[in-house]
Amino acid sequence: MRNLFYFYRILDRSRLGQQREHSLNGAGMAFSSLLLIAVSIALSSTAQVLLKMGMSTTRIQLALVDGGIAALLAIATSPAIILGLASFGASAIVWLLVLSRIDVSQAYPFVALGIAITAAAGHLLLGEALPALRIVGIVAILVGVIAVARS
Repeated sequence: MRNLFYFYRILDRSRLGQQREHSLNGAGMAFSSLLLIAVSIALSSTAQVLLKMGMSTTRIQLALVDGGIAALLAIATSPAIILGLASFGASAIVWLLVLSRIDVSQAYPFVALGIAITAAAGHLLLGEALPALRIVGIVAILVGVIAVARS
């Protein structure tokens, strides 16, 4: 956690008393803000893949059939699920840093990039199908994100 805040301090070019970055400042979003957004999205997408990997294990699938406490214990002790939840937590912390720097209306559409990254990771790492219509939808999302980023 301390390293994360050190990372943020390195990226943060502003000093105390200066205003945070604004979306309509004429120069676009600072590189450091884009980097923080990318880190948050990557951590969130990683979390999704890890959670899916954990929930797909034979051990958890069998425990889910049995239900009850056995299922909860199997889920709570799965290394992939623990790492996935930790990744989500780290993503949330980085996202808070993003929100401290830019307008939420400009930052939040970037979260949609996670859809494209997670779909690609699911396809490449988990062998999930990626039909043409889904790809068209992802491209539409990416076009929207680009439009918001340039506004």
